[in-house]
Amino acid sequence: MKAVILAAGKGERLQPITHTRPKPLVPILDKPLIVWTLEALRSVGVDEAVVVVSYMADAVARALEEYRAEIPSVRLVDQGEELGTGDALMKAAGLVEGDFLVVYGDLLVEETVLRKLVDAPGDAVLGAVRVPNPWDYGVLRVSPDMRLQGIVEKPPRGSEPSNLVNAGVYRFSDDVFSYLEGVGLSPRGEVELTDAVTAMAGERRVTVVELSSDEWFEVGKPWNVLEANRRKLDALRGQEVRGEVEDGARLKGPVVVEEGAVVRSGSYIVGPAYIGRGASVGPNSYIRSYTVLGRGSRVGASVEVKASVVMEKVHASHLSYIGDSVVCEHANLGAGTVTANLRFDDKPVRVTVKGRRVSSGMRKLGAFIGGHVKTGINVSIMPGVKIGAYSWIAPGAVVVRDVPPRSFYRMTGAEYVVESLEVEE
Repeated sequence: MKAVILAAGKGERLQPITHTRPKPLVPILDKPLIVWTLEALRSVGVDEAVVVVSYMADAVARALEEYRAEIPSVRLVDQGEELGTGDALMKAAGLVEGDFLVVYGDLLVEETVLRKLVDAPGDAVLGAVRVPNPWDYGVLRVSPDMRLQGIVEKPPRGSEPSNLVNAGVYRFSDDVFSYLEGVGLSPRGEVELTDAVTAMAGERRVTVVELSSDEWFEVGKPWNVLEANRRKLDALRGQEVRGEVEDGARLKGPVVVEEGAVVRSGSYIVGPAYIGRGASVGPNSYIRSYTVLGRGSRVGASVEVKASVVMEKVHASHLSYIGDSVVCEHANLGAGTVTANLRFDDKPVRVTVKGRRVSSGMRKLGAFIGGHVKTGINVSIMPGVKIGAYSWIAPGAVVVRDVPPRSFYRMTGAEYVVESLEVEE
C-alpha cells in the first residue's frame, strides 16, 4: 500500500517555530513530526509514501534522508504555488494507484488510527474526532450508520451540525482524482479536498470512522508542540541511559539520556524527560517533568527547565528559568533570562495567532522563542509572548508583546522600542 502526506503549508499558525522550519519538521522527542507519521504508516504496511511539499522543501528532504532506514521509501513532490489541500493531493496523481492513505502533515497519529482506516468498509474512509471547538474545523454531517452526508467548513459558532470534525486522515482509491478534477476554486481561491469528498459522498459510500483524541492530535498552534511532546513522554517506560551521567547527578523516573549527552554532577532530572544526542546538562541544573532537550543543546549551571521543549543547539548556560515554553534551535539565552508562565489572575494564557488573540486554554504557559534569537542578561519574557526568529532582546528588557522576526527589542525607561535588525543567517 502507498500513502500521501500533505506537507506543503507554511504553518503560519505555528509561528515563530515555522519561521525557520516547515511544520513537518517540528520535533517530537527530538525527531521530526513527519518521521513519526512515516513510521506509523510503515507499521500498517505502507511501503512507499508521496510527500507533497512546498515551503522549505529542501529542509524536508535533508531530514528524511537521515531517517531513510527507518521509514518507507519516500518520493517528494513540490506543490509549487500553494492552492489548497485538493491541489496538493492532485500532485500525487499518477504516483499512487488502487487504495492509498492520505494524512495531513501537521498531525501526530498513532498506528491504531491508520489501522482503522485500512480495515473500515466503504469506497472511501474519512477519520473523524470529537472536539470542543468544532467551529474551527470542517464539521461532519453523518448518518446513523456512519456514512458521510456532507462537510460544513468552519461554520459560525453555534450553528455547527455536530462536534464531529474532519481529522485530516483518509483512505481513498485513485478515483478521488476524478472528483478533484471536477471541483472548482473555493471562495478563498483554493482547490479544497473536502469539496471533492463531499461530491464523492453524494454518489458513493464514504465511511466515517470515529477516532479517539488519545490517538490523534493536531499540531497546529505553538502550544500544541508542548502537548505533542508530552504525549510521547508519557509513553516512556523506565530509564534509558546511553550517554554519560556523572557521579552526583540524579535521574528520577522515566528519563532518556541519548548517546553523547552528558548530565553533570549536581543536576537533578525528574521524568518523564528526554535528553537528546550530544546535549549537556549542568552542573547543578534542575530538569523537571515533561522537558525535552534537543540534540546539542546546553543547559548549564543553576538553570531550571520545566515542561518545555528546547530544540537543537540552544544555549542556556547559566542562571535562567525556562517554564512551559518552546525555545527554537540555536537560540542563546543570556544569564538571568526568565520566561514567566502564570498570569496574576490565574486565567488561561492568551496568544496572538495570525493577528488574533486566542486563549490557549492553558493556565501555565510560557514563551515561544524563535530560532537564532539572542537575549541579553536579566531578560524577562511574559506569558504567551512570541519572539520571532533572528531577533535580539536587549539586557534587562521586559518583553510584554510579540517581537517580529529580525527585530531588536529594547527598553527606554518604562517604554519598549522595537527596531528592524539586519542579521545574517
